[in-house]
Amino acid sequence: MENQNQEQPIRKDSNKIYFLVVVILALLGTNAYLFFKDKKANDRIVTISDEKSVMQTEIDKIEAELDNASANNIKLSEQMQNDQSLAREKIQELRTALRKGELTQGQLEKAQTDIKQLRYFVTKYTADIEVLRKQNITLTSERDVLKSAVDSVSSKASDLERQNQELNTKVLAAAALKTGNVSVSAFEIRNNGKENGVTRANTAEKIRINFSAVNNSIAEKGLHDIYIRVIDPSGNLIISNSGGMFTADDEELQYTYKTAIEFANDGKAYSIDWANPGKFTKGTYTVMLYADGYTMGKGAVTLR
Repeated sequence: MENQNQEQPIRKDSNKIYFLVVVILALLGTNAYLFFKDKKANDRIVTISDEKSVMQTEIDKIEAELDNASANNIKLSEQMQNDQSLAREKIQELRTALRKGELTQGQLEKAQTDIKQLRYFVTKYTADIEVLRKQNITLTSERDVLKSAVDSVSSKASDLERQNQELNTKVLAAAALKTGNVSVSAFEIRNNGKENGVTRANTAEKIRINFSAVNNSIAEKGLHDIYIRVIDPSGNLIISNSGGMFTADDEELQYTYKTAIEFANDGKAYSIDWANPGKFTKGTYTVMLYADGYTMGKGAVTLR
């Protein structure tokens, strides 16, 4: 009986020990669970942070490629401009999403999918830009070749025009009337209307210019204007009321008297009278004849 009473306290102590062991083991298990759970969570945070960093780097590369493709100074179509704008908007959306403090697994996977699509677009966009660049090079080369050909044709046309102009000038010069012998004499007019040749200045009232036209088969037959310039002994042009301006030998000149002759390419002799509106003075008077824009001939008379 006494032994049974001694065994009961021993059993109670053993039960307490077993209970404490179980409690300790439970606590250790809980701590281990919490430790591994926190470690797994920490590992996941690190993994997500690494993935965000990788994605940000990829976005930077994609944007740099987009900038490089857009810096080629290529004229884009309206569709390509819209595509570029959409790509830049997507890049901004992804940057904003990655800047958030936390991302769910679904958000992370969506961002990764968006980046892949963006990479595909930029790769295709860059390829399209390269095609346009090569087309521009080809078009520029063709344009330069065409411009060179046009310049060459234009140069040849200018040369032909210049040659034609020179030839035309030569033809006009060859077709202009020229004089044979030119003689100039002075006359006085008496009261009865008769004319006497004189050599004195105080009796001279007019001069007569006699000349013949050199035969010229390419000269136009018909009336030709004749411009006369009379230079006095002092070297001054005598200008009368009937005087005016004309062009000869590429110069604009003033004439003393103007008339016309009928040219028939028959060697005909002509006579032109000019009455001095003023008084003749002693010395030599020079007479210049012009026709068809060129000098025709000249003569002179000396009065005492």
